[in-house]
This record gives sequence, structure tokens and C-alpha cells, in this order.
Amino acid sequence: MGYRLGVDVGGTFTDLLLFEEQTGQFWRHKTPSTPHDSSEGILNGVEAVCASAGISPQEISVFLHGTTVATNAVLEGKGARVGLVTTEGYRQIMQIARSFVPGGLAGWIVWPKPEPLAKLEDTVEIKGRMTAKGVELRPVDEDDIRAQLETLKAQGVEALTVSLMNAYLNGEHEKIVARIAAQVMPDIPISLSHEVLPEMQEYERTLTTVANAAVRPVVGRYVRNLRDKLARVKMEGQLALLRSDGGLMSSEKSEQQPVSLLMSGPAGGVTGALWVARNAGLKNILTLDVGGTSTDVALIEGGQPRLVRTTEVGHLSVRASSLDVKTVGAGGGSIAYVPELTRALRVGPQSAGAVPGPVAYGKGGTLPTVTDANVVLGYLPENLLGGTFRLDREGASRAVQTIADALGIGLTEAARGIIDIVNENMFGALRMISVQQGYDPREFALMGFGGAGPLHVNAVARLMGSYPAVSPVSPGVLCALGDATTRMRTETARSLSRLRSEVTADEVIAILREMEQQVRDVLVADGLAADTIETSFEIDVRYSGQAFEVPMAVTIAHIEETRLDGIAQRFDDEHRRLFTFNMDAEHEFVNLRAVAMGRALELPSIALERGDGDPKAAKIRDHELWMDGGTQPAVIYDRARLRAGDVIRGPAIVIEMDSTTLIETRHVATVDDFGNILIMPA
Repeated sequence: MGYRLGVDVGGTFTDLLLFEEQTGQFWRHKTPSTPHDSSEGILNGVEAVCASAGISPQEISVFLHGTTVATNAVLEGKGARVGLVTTEGYRQIMQIARSFVPGGLAGWIVWPKPEPLAKLEDTVEIKGRMTAKGVELRPVDEDDIRAQLETLKAQGVEALTVSLMNAYLNGEHEKIVARIAAQVMPDIPISLSHEVLPEMQEYERTLTTVANAAVRPVVGRYVRNLRDKLARVKMEGQLALLRSDGGLMSSEKSEQQPVSLLMSGPAGGVTGALWVARNAGLKNILTLDVGGTSTDVALIEGGQPRLVRTTEVGHLSVRASSLDVKTVGAGGGSIAYVPELTRALRVGPQSAGAVPGPVAYGKGGTLPTVTDANVVLGYLPENLLGGTFRLDREGASRAVQTIADALGIGLTEAARGIIDIVNENMFGALRMISVQQGYDPREFALMGFGGAGPLHVNAVARLMGSYPAVSPVSPGVLCALGDATTRMRTETARSLSRLRSEVTADEVIAILREMEQQVRDVLVADGLAADTIETSFEIDVRYSGQAFEVPMAVTIAHIEETRLDGIAQRFDDEHRRLFTFNMDAEHEFVNLRAVAMGRALELPSIALERGDGDPKAAKIRDHELWMDGGTQPAVIYDRARLRAGDVIRGPAIVIEMDSTTLIETRHVATVDDFGNILIMPA
């Protein structure tokens, strides 16, 4: 028997889901995260979940991991000191950037410009030049290169980026620099722009490669440390990390191109939601991943998540594929406060995190949080994690009372105000990826997961008009499920930048076939069998004169049949959907992209025993909670004892090891064949 272990490290908890591949049987575990060294929390969880399954860690064949190490390195400014080698005349490329200032007009006055990841004093120029067609115009001078690299070495750079003009067409000059750098500074990781991002637009290519270099030492140390720790418990299976685009990459590859991991953490929830949606028969889904620190939202249409060509982390926007996930500082640990100036209640983005955590956790927290408000209102019963974690209701009440006193209102009104505000914050994030992208949220279901997602999914679905509100099986560890059930992925890109009249369909097909072989070879080198690899293609299209592109999924067969006319027509249709108009201009084909993926895991789903619709066998006890302006009688159910077809009328609470589902008044929930709870208006 083979076992797959998915591990997702969050700001508050580390989630683990262990699967037996043939039967689909699974074991789950949540353990507090250890921010000082994430691998400690991971090892604690690995030993605990293996003990639950009655196996040893060495029986795990694949270890799949979503991580925020690269993300945190960027957000906290803890990346490596990067040296940058540019073409003569381009030393200020990182400082000039795109002259983009976020916000309104006042941003030009008050916006503090972020410090570039590669500072000007750590940037050097070298002689030599490639033309816009990739032909050598002036050769490089190896003595000049060596002298410039010695300068960077003396300044103490910890990583090196080489990004030369037009290197995306011909990377020979960059390879020469890399060869000399390996001699001058042999212990420094080197990132070459023509390998990291072989696309036009010098600034984006340079920025992406610099970001890759900045996080390489941090990610490298983390991955090597994790491998060593796993080796101590004799876990010798394959270690793979989740990419920002929802695929997997080998741990060795992640050390070379960690820029692909910047949105690794949130991607796990989306891939897990896809697996659940297939079982529940849902095609259009909005995801609501509520953790202890933040909420991540995404849109899935027709069973496919939206991919974007840029990954944004804080002020950093790099050219790397990622799932279109938006994040807001609204989670179970978000702190509620009343500013002296406005005397208006605020919630987040500050979070109590894992240490000290909400007051109700009894770990030394003193500030009121969303979790404390849920406890006060009766939405969270006293026992969590299967009874192993007892909440401090009195402490939560004392903390929320400080908000009530500051506002001059009652305790329950203050608690409900905290919940309403955090729900509105989640609602705003969901509008960004639905209404503001041209989608009607009423045509989508809303799936809530993460430790706190099912607590809020009913209320947020009511705000959005998105039904059913779905609480999936094991919602608290769904990100780990996504890590465990996704597949290996790699991609490559190439700039074409030709008008439709300047290129033929046969030329495009020839380039795509060459790129296809390239990405297939990468996965074969990672150990995948050639007959298990699937490939797909994209072409970035725009109207001539536009400064942005729209990615279009294509197939070679479709191009052979419709030539380039079919792509142009599809682009016109998509442009009209996005922007409500088309332009009378020639089409331009900008970038080509090839993607290779391993075979999807055919993991069997375990169907529940069919019930008679009455959930009484799962009833734990009667309960009272505060909703609709007053105290309401409710029932608490044990999710493990629910049966397919059971109908639960709100208000009610369904508890399980890793999460709690709240069903509001005037709503009714039905348990489907695989244990998902589907909530609809009564």
C-alpha cells in the first residue's frame, strides 16, 4: 500500500492529511504551527498522524507540502542580499521600474516607494550586447565581467542575478557570466533571466529573476532542513512542494526556482476545493479559505480555477503563473479594536496568530479576536480538535467586554458586530474576484474551509447570494488535501511578438511542439513516466498598440483546423466579455506558453451510509446561541455520525475534529453522498 501525506503550514495551525492511495482511507491532524522553525511543527504532525494510522513515516511514498516560506521572506524583507548584473546602460532598471504608484493622486505625495530587491549599489554593468533578434552585436569582455563580479563579492552579496538585454532570445552572454561567477563566487546561487523567465519586457524579466534570487537562499535552507528532519524519522519518500499555479514541483527544482512558490500556501485550498467539487457535482465555485490570520478567496468556473500571469505579494508583482487568489487580513485570530480617533469598531488585519493566539485558547492572549466573538455568541462550543482543546469562554467574554465598554453597547451586540465586520471584509474580497471580474456570484456556490471557513460560509453566502454554501469533508485540513491530491506541473514560455499578418499557423505549431518536448523532458527527469504526462498550451494575444495581453488556452489540433483565425475570434469574444468592446486593430501574438502535468490522482471517494433524513443519531445536545438580535435554541451535531441525506434545520452547529460548521436561522443543510454539507435558504 502507498501513502501520500499532504502538509499545509498556516500562521496558526499546521494541517496534515494522510491518504492510503488504493482505498482512499484518510487520517487528519492539526498541530500548532511553530513560526520560529516550521519544520518542528511539521515533524510533530507527521509523528502524530502516522501514529493515528498505525504506520511508520518510512511507509509514506510521497510528501506534498504547501509553504509560505518564500512569501514571508518577501513580506518581511528577509530575502537575501542580491547582486544584479545588467547590460551597459541599464544599471537603474530596478529603480526606474514602471513608474507605477498605487492608489489615488495623493499616492504621488505620500506613497513611500519600496526599496528594490536589488539595490543600486549592488548592481553592476557589463559590456556586450544582443540585438532585438537575438544576434550578438558586441561580444562580452570576460576580464570586465570578472572585475564586476569581484566588486559584488567584496560587497557581500548572498545571491546573484544575471539579466541582460534581449537574453530571452539568446542567453549565451548570461551563460558566460554564470560560468565566471561560479569561479569567482562558487558558494553563491545564480539566477539567469533567460532560464527563469524567457519573455520580453526587460523590467518584468529582471524583477522576476531578482525575486527568484532573493528567496533562493531562504527557501534552499528551509527545504534542506526539512529533508534532514524527515530523514531522521526515516521518511525517505519523494518530497514535492506546491507551486503558485496549483501544480507540484520537486524539492530540488524548488531550490532553483522558488519564485514559483510565492503563492504556494493559498494554492492548496483551491486544489483541494476542486477535488471536493468533483464529488459534489459542482462546476462553479467561489472558495472561502478562512485561517487564523487571513482569508484567501478564489473563483473556479466550469471546474477550472482562474490563472493569472502575475504573482503579487505585498508591493512585489512578478511575472509567474499563479492561481487568482485574493487575500484579506480577516481570520479567526484577527484582532478587534476601537480607535480613539474614530470610536468606530475595526477588525484586523492585525492577528493574534499562533502565539499567543485568541484569548479563548488560553495561551496568554489578551486582545479580543474573531474567535473570541464566536465563542461569546455560542457559535464555537467549548471543545475543539475532537475534545483535546478546551476553550476559555469566560476569558473570551472578558476580552470582548472591552469592545462593548468602548462602544457603550452590550456584550453580545459587540461580539456580533465583530462577526458582521469580518464577514463584510470577506464579502469585499469575494466581490473582487467575481463582480469586479465580470462574474455574477449568484451563479456560483460558496465553499468555506480552513479552520474558520465553515463558521462564516453561511453568513457570507447570504451576503453574496451564492448558494449552496458548502462545508466540505475535513474543511480544516482542505489545504492539506489539495497538497495531497494535486499533480506535478512545469511550464515554459517564449516571446513571439509578431502581428497576425507576419506569422503563419505552421510557425506557431512548430514552436509549440518544440516547447512541448522541453517541458515533457523536465517531468521525465523528475521521475514521471512519459505516457503519464499531459501537455497544454497558451498564447498571449492583444490588439496591436495595446500594453497588456489576454492569455488564451489553445490546442495544436484547433490551430491546425482553424489556423490563426480561430484564436483571433476567441480573443475578440473574450475581450468583449472583459471590457465590453473590441478594437479595429490587427491582432498581435505576444507570448507562447507550454504546460506539462503529471497524471491526476484517481483517489476513490468514500460514500457515506444512507440515512432516513433525520439527523437525530448525530445529535450531541441542545444548545443556545445568539442570532437575529436574541438568544435562539439550537442543536449541536457530531459530523462523524451524520448520514447521507440527513437534513439539518438552522440554527444548528456541526462539530468535528478540525472545524465547526454554523447553520443560520432560516436555512437548511443537507448532507450529500460523500459527507459534504450543502446549506440553502429554508
